[in-house]
Amino acid sequence: MTTHPTDVRTDVLDPIGVRVTGAQVADDPTALVPVLRELLAEHGVAVLPGQTLDDPAFLAFLQGFGDLTFTAGEAPLEGFADLNVISNVGRWGTESPPKSSFHVDTSYVSTPPAYTALRAVTVPEHGGATQFTNQYRAAETLPDDLRRRVEGRTITHVVTGVDPDGGETEAAHPILRPHPVTGRVSLYLTTPARCASVSGLDQAEGDELVTLLFEHSTRPGNTYDHAWAQDDLVIWDNACVLHRADHAGVLGDRVMHRGMVAAYA
Repeated sequence: MTTHPTDVRTDVLDPIGVRVTGAQVADDPTALVPVLRELLAEHGVAVLPGQTLDDPAFLAFLQGFGDLTFTAGEAPLEGFADLNVISNVGRWGTESPPKSSFHVDTSYVSTPPAYTALRAVTVPEHGGATQFTNQYRAAETLPDDLRRRVEGRTITHVVTGVDPDGGETEAAHPILRPHPVTGRVSLYLTTPARCASVSGLDQAEGDELVTLLFEHSTRPGNTYDHAWAQDDLVIWDNACVLHRADHAGVLGDRVMHRGMVAAYA
């Protein structure tokens, strides 16, 4: 546990993340940004409980990190073109029930978003956790045989599920990818359905390798489940984290507002 000069307290979570308390974002939306940049580069995820902020304050908080970006093809939050809604309301029993696989947001572009943040608007009575993986640890614990197979290779990430409307639809990224700021290596991939190919391998070999890497990354010992509470604010670093919503056994409405920061400062 660390106490910062600003009275902000941080408690490291296992196997990834840090819990940050002692400050209200709404009081000064950009005050925590320098601290959070450092924490995110090291710990990947920052959980800020009890944040009673509205969408203007949430937007100002995100803008403190830099220019925002938006996934083409998704519907913006009314009145906030840079934010969108993640919701299960009215989707159960329809042709598009909520589902999620571990992934990186918008990794099919050459420069994926640096950070993604969610603020809890409506929390279900039961379930609905967001799960995060430690991709630094995934790289560090990669078995020797897998490490030899991935060194120097890239994965081509492709878009699925949304229409980018003329924007980028695919991009190749190193499997062992240095963090854009720290240079620390993470195991960089996304959900297998968006991993179209692996450089230097035929389709069957590439698919098998992606499956093994995905299983290694998302094993229970490498995954933190964040059980949402009302007024939680969570932000994570897309360069070293996979995430997914756990929709199994959800009871009640689950509504989150989401924003993404385009690049690292």
